[in-house]
Amino acid sequence: MSKFFRTLLQRTYLALITIPFKLMPSLAYMAFTGQGSTAQLCRHIARQGIRRVLVVSDKPLVNLGIVARAVDVLTEEGVSCTIYDGTLPDPTFAMVDDGLALQAQYNCDAVLAIGGGSSIDCAKTIASAATNGRDATKLVGYFKVKKAPLPLFALPTTSGTGSEATIAAVISDHHSHEKFFIADAKMLPDAVALDADLLLGMPAPITAATGMDALTHAIETYISLWGTDSSDAHGYAAVKMIFEYLPRAYKDGNDAVAREQMSIAAYYAGMAINDAGVGNVHAIAHQLGRHYGTPHGLANALVMPEVLRFMAKTSQQPLAKLGRLIEVATSSDSDLQAAEKFIDAVADLNKRLGVPDQLDRLKEADIPEIAIAAVKECSGYPVPILMSRDDCQAILRTLLSSPEGAAALAS
Repeated sequence: MSKFFRTLLQRTYLALITIPFKLMPSLAYMAFTGQGSTAQLCRHIARQGIRRVLVVSDKPLVNLGIVARAVDVLTEEGVSCTIYDGTLPDPTFAMVDDGLALQAQYNCDAVLAIGGGSSIDCAKTIASAATNGRDATKLVGYFKVKKAPLPLFALPTTSGTGSEATIAAVISDHHSHEKFFIADAKMLPDAVALDADLLLGMPAPITAATGMDALTHAIETYISLWGTDSSDAHGYAAVKMIFEYLPRAYKDGNDAVAREQMSIAAYYAGMAINDAGVGNVHAIAHQLGRHYGTPHGLANALVMPEVLRFMAKTSQQPLAKLGRLIEVATSSDSDLQAAEKFIDAVADLNKRLGVPDQLDRLKEADIPEIAIAAVKECSGYPVPILMSRDDCQAILRTLLSSPEGAAALAS
């Protein structure tokens, strides 16, 4: 199929899918921030008359005592807690089912996610499936959550996915590892706490990967065809904050100011996703996660510079604004020059954060299959320019730790 007809189909699809989004009621965000916000959120939960909470998290956070910080407050407020700690990176429908079984066993009337995007996505899906037939696979797609989920709350312990601010979850098939989207305005958490105390001491590599994940969201929403005044404002602010505070958080894991600002930046970027969606970077990153188990934030960081170079001419105006925002470009630069300087700054930020520029597990033989899946995925995103299979393969080859990768990069 020619690029013209692929683009025509994409724009037609986007026009149709935009209709329910425009009819969607305005989203109501509620966030507690600053020191002590974990306790504020827990007291808020108790004030809603909730008495039995399913806490969705993972074993490391339970062992570190992070989960107990919330559970202890809830218990003091007369709320009983059941902990599901089986969440792993890239949560599966099987994990959702395990959480649902606990929710039913203890008759939990609300769900609290404590963790990164995996725990929050798992919790969103559990809360939604609990009131909608208890089969999460039936919720895949847009606006399939017909009944209001159980009350849902979130305590993010990373600053990256923005899942605490979005209306979507990503759940994987535990056999094929294929990722599935569930999106509905009803999945937005009722309230969240952005508590920097929970982020202190986060290891530098996780800080880097999650921070670059948030930056990907901010940039992709800012250049999206679906961009609105609101999403542009949130994406723009998030880019500025991430370039300023991510290096600080990476350098000093106990920098409370940097941690707090990064948590807010990730939240802003998540809010922007609700209006503007994601793009080509995510389309490729999801396939790297599926094929090799590459952590999502790292996968985004790996491919983002080359994807942006591919999009530089088409998206030069918004990228130029970002270049001038972070002061790597000036008003005397043309938009294309400013855009290229911004892309170079993204690549340089990767280097400063120790993000590799190659993916050792990537094999030349896998590239055609990965490209097919990525091109198929991106065709449903509001990207200003679609990748062809050849475009995608060229981007992927720059990640090869082999002579082919070096040759692709040089070209």
